[in-house]
Amino acid sequence: MDILALLDPQILASTIRLSVPLLLPCLAGLFSERAGVFDIGLEGKMLLSAFFSAAVAFQTGSVWLGLLAGVAASMVLAAVHGVASITFRGNQLISGVALNFLAAGMTVLIAQSWFQQGGRTPSLIGGARFTPITLPFASDDATGLGYFYSEVISGHSLLTYFAFLCVPLTWWVLYQTRFGLRLRAVGESPEAVDTAGVSVIGLRFAAVAICGLLCGLAGAYLATALQAGFVKDMTAGRGYIALAALIFAKWRPWYALMATLLFGYLQALSLRPDSIEAALGFSVQVQLLDALPYILTVVILAGFVGRAIPPRAGGEAYVKER
Repeated sequence: MDILALLDPQILASTIRLSVPLLLPCLAGLFSERAGVFDIGLEGKMLLSAFFSAAVAFQTGSVWLGLLAGVAASMVLAAVHGVASITFRGNQLISGVALNFLAAGMTVLIAQSWFQQGGRTPSLIGGARFTPITLPFASDDATGLGYFYSEVISGHSLLTYFAFLCVPLTWWVLYQTRFGLRLRAVGESPEAVDTAGVSVIGLRFAAVAICGLLCGLAGAYLATALQAGFVKDMTAGRGYIALAALIFAKWRPWYALMATLLFGYLQALSLRPDSIEAALGFSVQVQLLDALPYILTVVILAGFVGRAIPPRAGGEAYVKER
């Protein structure tokens, strides 16, 4: 048995890559739910963004235009969710689920119409993809911490580093700025915020817009960095896993980072069954390893929902008293 095989640098590097499409929607849900707007539609926004980012990047040869297209598509769905749940005070959960179904069907339909490849886009090459970045001082001959830096920290795409930068940025916005204070207050007591002369509707739409932006980045990352194009249902439940991680993290950004790294680590393990066999001394079925993140999702939802207290006004439409 070799327990250290579970800390193989390749597994840790994969953990970082696989945690990004969980971390970004988790932070997206954090902004939205802190403002009192529950968003089950993280999955749909990521999926629509993944398709349009891949499609536009393929047609133009520019990954940046693809990124903009993906973010724009995600923010359109975010706007629809905002109008349905904030303006018209519809049920937020139903709105989010409807957007997930809409995105799942729309992406396959449009992809088949545009590319005739069974609901997928052609593979992205060259400038249509985000390429790995070698950080300064990274070396193939490094040892010790230098080896860890070179093999695990260096060699990721620009969106990967930006995603991890979003964690302290989110903490700073929520806890060190007036906007963040008001955003958190809207999720706890919108009446008090309204009494202070601050627009509850405006703050909630701002939170929904930030949610759409981050989900758009996550979807673009899936299609143009983690993979080389769009395939049907490529999000594979990551939006729901991100929601479970958000509950596990109790709506706090640093805890969200740790939770998504845990999910990413389990996904990385499923790609390296040989390392698990070396660590445990016996083989484990690949199907069981693939199911581990989803099993953990169920365990978290069953064990932590009762103890994780969401924002008090979460899921409730605000009606201004006259």
